[in-house]
Amino acid sequence: MAAAVSGPETASEGQEPLLSPREAAEEESRDVVETQEHYKSRWRSIWIMYLTMFLSSVGFSIVIMSVWPYLQKIDPTADASFLGWIIASYSIGQMVASPLFGLWSNYRPRREPLVVSTAISVAANCLYAYVHVPHSHNKYYMLTARALVGFGAGNVAVVRSYIAGATSLTERTSAMANTSACQAVGFILGPVFQTCFTLIGEEGITWKLVDLQLNMYTAPVLFGALLGVINIILIFAIFRERRVDDMGRQCTSINFEGEDSSVLDQDAEGNIDHVAVVAINFLFFVILFVFAVFETIATPLTMDMYSWTRKEAVFYNGIILSVVGVESVIVFLVVKILSKKTGERAILHGGLLIVLVGFFILLPWGKKLPNIQWQEIKNNSIPRTMPTEMLMPLWNLQAMQPPSNQTVEPVGCPVTQSWCLNTPMIYLAQYISSDILIGLGYPVCNVMSYTLYSKILGPKPQGVYMGWLTASGSGARILGPVFVSQIYTHLGPRWAFSLICGIVVLSLLLLEIVYKRLIAFSVRYGRMQEDC
Repeated sequence: MAAAVSGPETASEGQEPLLSPREAAEEESRDVVETQEHYKSRWRSIWIMYLTMFLSSVGFSIVIMSVWPYLQKIDPTADASFLGWIIASYSIGQMVASPLFGLWSNYRPRREPLVVSTAISVAANCLYAYVHVPHSHNKYYMLTARALVGFGAGNVAVVRSYIAGATSLTERTSAMANTSACQAVGFILGPVFQTCFTLIGEEGITWKLVDLQLNMYTAPVLFGALLGVINIILIFAIFRERRVDDMGRQCTSINFEGEDSSVLDQDAEGNIDHVAVVAINFLFFVILFVFAVFETIATPLTMDMYSWTRKEAVFYNGIILSVVGVESVIVFLVVKILSKKTGERAILHGGLLIVLVGFFILLPWGKKLPNIQWQEIKNNSIPRTMPTEMLMPLWNLQAMQPPSNQTVEPVGCPVTQSWCLNTPMIYLAQYISSDILIGLGYPVCNVMSYTLYSKILGPKPQGVYMGWLTASGSGARILGPVFVSQIYTHLGPRWAFSLICGIVVLSLLLLEIVYKRLIAFSVRYGRMQEDC
């Protein structure tokens, strides 16, 4: 009887056991059902990763609406072209840091790169709050601060690789969708926080003891630093290394046991469709590229077209994006239900079409020219209004603006931008309609890209591939602001938005070509059947 229950150690004398003690322990561990305590701890850690992703996105977008007027205030030598580099510097830092933090997380507990990266973001936000202090080269200090914030945001690769290893196949699609949703909500809701801080005003409060100016430009980044500190505390207090296999059985995390403890899952046998992987990376690049253009151009466009002051541009655009943020939350709730009926590919196709229509509407169509800001006339703009073209009172903002002799700053489309003299203005109705459509299409495309990508990769280790996806997104956020700043400044909105429409059309053609290849890893190898 004793021999019957003694286990693999009691093999017949002189006979080699089928499994070594270590292999037997691994095989036994694969049959252990996940305990309730492990399950709760695992999902608490995943929720901390959701929060980290959200805060990383907020760090990018919380100053998007105010960086241009703040740059003009602290350094008059900066122009719209330099604005593009400042916004792109965030993504340059993230693109450099993502593979480094990803490599770090492969060999050490993930808590280390998560805490270090978040601490870098906190310090960089504090630096941004002090860029007004130096007597010269302020724009370069702002550039450095934004680059360091982006470097800290390189932890998104760590976040995605952790979630991939901490979820079963049935959980992974939803978890990846939630991750992308948190990222997208962070991008969209960041300006909401900025809008709240516009109530402080441009002057705000000065704390002379530490040379700190708390105003509508610095308060958002200090708020971001506070959120970062809270995130670090939660990582120490709640985050734990948890891992399950594709079937949801609890495993030992490789970050503590080393590479020798990893076990190759039989379900991982097979090659990833790299054509599909490259296609999703390109589509993801386009999606983030057009949204970066959308966020970057909002403030300069509205200041040029509607003669808004810096404060008005930040405030009004913040309100508009706040509404878009609420719209996006509703989209996230609907799209997860809709994807079960139509499939992710069809929804991605529809999202790209919506984005295309959004930018097409933004093209200048009328004959009315924007108000011109003449450099030699201070604090004044010369209206160029045709009497026969009247807008509905709902869209007429002239009544909301103070008389020209009372403005504190020059407003209107600068005469240095030669296109202002011959390009029709974009009506406010066009701008708001475009905001609504792009705010609808972007989150749809974002979520579906991540969901399809995680399914295509399947049970394979996803750290390197997620790093490539992060790099493609970072590259888009680098090129998008630089592209639109250069094209918009020198050629105007008609050229800028026409080129964007062309890029989206190309992405739609690519999606049609690879449509049948964008299927889950398990479906490709016949282990599961495709629902849609």
